[in-house]
Amino acid sequence: MNWRECIMSDPQILHGKPCIKGTRIPAALVLGYLACGREADAILREFPGLTKEDVAACLDYARDLADFTTVAT
Repeated sequence: MNWRECIMSDPQILHGKPCIKGTRIPAALVLGYLACGREADAILREFPGLTKEDVAACLDYARDLADFTTVAT
């Protein structure tokens, strides 16, 4: 899963916050639910427009962010 296929950022939608493509659901919202222990199936029931791939993309997105390295200048 490449999160870039499911998550996008558009300055015209939620001030550019990363959202699931085709929705106004921020990736951070999905990640927050997962962090609180909510299971993917429960998230999918609450947001019927999402897919399991969207939830997995949010996790992949978070992994990429956590792995981000800055270069000191």
